[in-house]
Amino acid sequence: MAGVWLGSCQDTESPIEMRYPDYFPDPHYTFSRNTLTKEGFELGRALFFDPILSVDSSVSCASCHAQVHAFADHNTPLSTGVFGRQGIRNSPAIINAAWQTSFMWDGGINHIEVMPFGPIDNVNEMNETLPHILKKLQRHPTYPDRFRQVFDQTPIHSQQVFYALAQYMSMLISSDARYDQMRRGETSFTADEDRGYILFKKHCASCHSEPLFSDFSFRNTGLADLSGDIGRQHITSDPDDAYKFKVPTLRNVALTHPYMHDGRLRTLKSVLDHYSDGMVPYHNIDSVFINGDYTGIPLTESEKEDIISFLHTLTDTSYLKKPLFNDPWK
Repeated sequence: MAGVWLGSCQDTESPIEMRYPDYFPDPHYTFSRNTLTKEGFELGRALFFDPILSVDSSVSCASCHAQVHAFADHNTPLSTGVFGRQGIRNSPAIINAAWQTSFMWDGGINHIEVMPFGPIDNVNEMNETLPHILKKLQRHPTYPDRFRQVFDQTPIHSQQVFYALAQYMSMLISSDARYDQMRRGETSFTADEDRGYILFKKHCASCHSEPLFSDFSFRNTGLADLSGDIGRQHITSDPDDAYKFKVPTLRNVALTHPYMHDGRLRTLKSVLDHYSDGMVPYHNIDSVFINGDYTGIPLTESEKEDIISFLHTLTDTSYLKKPLFNDPWK
C-alpha cells in the first residue's frame, strides 16, 4: 500500500491516515490547506450523518449516500429530500472522492471542499442556507467545542464545516475488491471474469479507466432525452456539451443500481443492452461509440455476461461495513 501520513492523533491505536494502493495515482485533493486529523475527520463524519444540515433536520448527507450501498442512494432512481420533494438526478456513489477533479453529474462543482453546498442549497434536497446552519451548530450542545478543538477558532464559520466534511469524504477510499486482490497477487479471476476483464479493457476502459474506473470526463453516451436535462451544457452553455454527463466510477457498481444520471436503467444487463443496441446517435455522441454506420459497442449476449462477471469483481465488501466510515450517532 502506498500512502501519505497526513495527520496525527493521540490515540496511536486508531491513526487517521490516507492509504491507497501503489497502483493508484496521487490524489487530486492533498489537504494542503486542511490538515487531516482524527478530530477533524470525526467531526466531518458526525456532520455527514447529521440531518441538522437540512432545513427541517430531516435529511442528512447519508440519507442519499448510504454506506451499505457504497455511499449511493438506496437503489432508487431519484432521491427524496426535505418535505418529500424528489430530485431530478440519481445520487452518485461517493467512492475515492479525493481523486475527483469535479463533482455532480454535470461537473458544476469543481472542488471537494465546496461540494456539499450543492445539496445543502438545492430546494429539492436539503433546502438550507449556510447562515441558518451556522446558527443551529452554534446552539448545539457539543458542536461548538468540537469545532474549537479542531480549528482553534470561534465562532463556527462555513469554511470549517466544509473542511470537516472534506476530511471525512476524502477518506472514503475503496481499494479492496477482488480486482484489487488480483492486482496484489492474492487471488485469480475465474475464466468468465478473466474473459470479461479482457472485453472490458477492449470496450469500456477508454472511459472507465483503471484503477479508479473513471477518467472523470464528460461524455454523451446516447441516452434519449426523457426530462430535458441537458447535462454539461447547463454549466458551459456550449451546444457541443448537450447531454454529456460525468463518467461515474464503476467500483462497487453492482451495488449502486439503478444506473445513469436519472436512474433509468435498473440492471447491468440493461446498461450493456443500451450500449450495444439502444444508443441515440446525437451529433456529439462520444466518438468511442462510432463504428462506421453503427453506433454502439458490438457485444454478444455471452460477452455481456462475461463483462458483468468482471464488474462484480469491483465489489469491495469491506467498504460497506468499515466501522471507521459508519454512523457515529448510532
